[in-house]
Amino acid sequence: MFSKEDILQIEQKGMSLAQIEAQLACFRNGFQFLKLKGAAAVGEGIVRPTEDEAEAYIRDWNDYKEEGHAITKFVPASGAASRMFKNMFEFLNAEYAVPTTEFEKVFFDKIHSFAFFDALNDACFLNEGKGVDALMEEGNYKAVVENMLEEKGLSYGQLPKGLLQFHAYDDCAKTPVEEHLAEAALYASSRGDAEVHFTVSSEHRELFQNLINRVLPEAEERFKIKYTVSLSEQKPSTDTIAVNMDNTPFRTEDGRLLFRPGGHGALIENLGDMESDIVFIKNIDNVVPDRLKDDTVFWKQVIAGVLVRAQKQVFSYLRLLDSGRYSHEDIEEMIRFVRHTLYCDVPGLKDMEDAELCVLLRQKLNRPIRVCGVVKNVGEPGGGPFLAYNADGSISLQILESSQIDQNNPEYVKMFTKGTHFNPVDLVCAIRNYKGEKFNLRDFVDEQTGFISYKSKDGKELKALELPGLWNGAMSNWNTIMVEVPLSTFNPVKTVNDLLRPQHQN
Repeated sequence: MFSKEDILQIEQKGMSLAQIEAQLACFRNGFQFLKLKGAAAVGEGIVRPTEDEAEAYIRDWNDYKEEGHAITKFVPASGAASRMFKNMFEFLNAEYAVPTTEFEKVFFDKIHSFAFFDALNDACFLNEGKGVDALMEEGNYKAVVENMLEEKGLSYGQLPKGLLQFHAYDDCAKTPVEEHLAEAALYASSRGDAEVHFTVSSEHRELFQNLINRVLPEAEERFKIKYTVSLSEQKPSTDTIAVNMDNTPFRTEDGRLLFRPGGHGALIENLGDMESDIVFIKNIDNVVPDRLKDDTVFWKQVIAGVLVRAQKQVFSYLRLLDSGRYSHEDIEEMIRFVRHTLYCDVPGLKDMEDAELCVLLRQKLNRPIRVCGVVKNVGEPGGGPFLAYNADGSISLQILESSQIDQNNPEYVKMFTKGTHFNPVDLVCAIRNYKGEKFNLRDFVDEQTGFISYKSKDGKELKALELPGLWNGAMSNWNTIMVEVPLSTFNPVKTVNDLLRPQHQN
């Protein structure tokens, strides 16, 4: 099936033939849907802290920071903003020339409210000889959109979200990159240092670096801290092979194999490269201006406090197991912790001897830990929190996407659609063990939670393999705690008109 040239191409990506064969087997065999016990809810897998508890968790987090631990804010930022402007691309290609759909009317009616308006106005003057208002008055709406989306103007149709102007301030407009830098100072800094890591695409890396170089001195002066900002790209070795509809390798017009990025699950490799003790993960577009940051900062500290308190307990238990000086009561306490704090239930526990229980407890406790902020379901797209069965028969908390659920099972579909909460990608992670060693995060991926999508290339249909998602299957075998956080902490920008919501206006 593979020529010498194919094998060389595979090896140049840092991959092996065995990996490719395993990927082809996934296309042939498909993926099994997960078996569900039920949707997680408050009291059934989701913690809702009281006001006093929240304040106590924040104290725990501040104490932890004062101990000088390494903390990183990890922001997946490689995604292009093209989907954010889908409606405006459609307007450019439409046969009509004036705003017709409700989306288009809102965009132009509120155009002065976008943080990028001044930059767009300047681009229009430069390229068209007149500003946005004059162009709209003469009915030349498409020229305005061209200057927003195309390379001659702002090039927003090709740039990643992280580089777009999201929020207007009295003296400037700020990008998501700048808002994440501010957040890092407010909840993820330790002893005057803040570390931020952005995953970016190779084509935009220089633009990210230039922006960071420009804004960092002002941010350091404002927050009186020292930043360490790093960038990484998705590794070529995490790409996946594309296949034809008959599951044979897809080839480009020059006969080469076609590889595609494996989705955000590939970033488990980048996360595993972090040298930190604690890592916050948050999507690039979920940011708010300064006037609304208080809620975000408060609840980020809460979930971080939940994490470090749980980790402290886990480490204590593992050291006790190492010592051999534990009682039957200690074992029972550990079981209660696993079942009621980590929401991991293992069948047959009552029939096991203490020696068996110790082996099991060590296995269940010595894992990376994540605390996920979950918000009440308001119909936004996102993964849902579930109690799911694992291969060993145990039940644990998982964040599942609709693609992982059997759509032909009415009971499961109802669980997903009627779920009370969903995950807005709001995580804080502990990636070192009780001996201070980094976990090999690859060891905790459930490889059977990927999925197959359908794409096209050069007019030909193809099937693409998506790796287990970063906060889905890639963290399937982590210990997980879910905490309800308010909707005010979730402000995604999926379309350009989302920037008109009050949460993105100053």
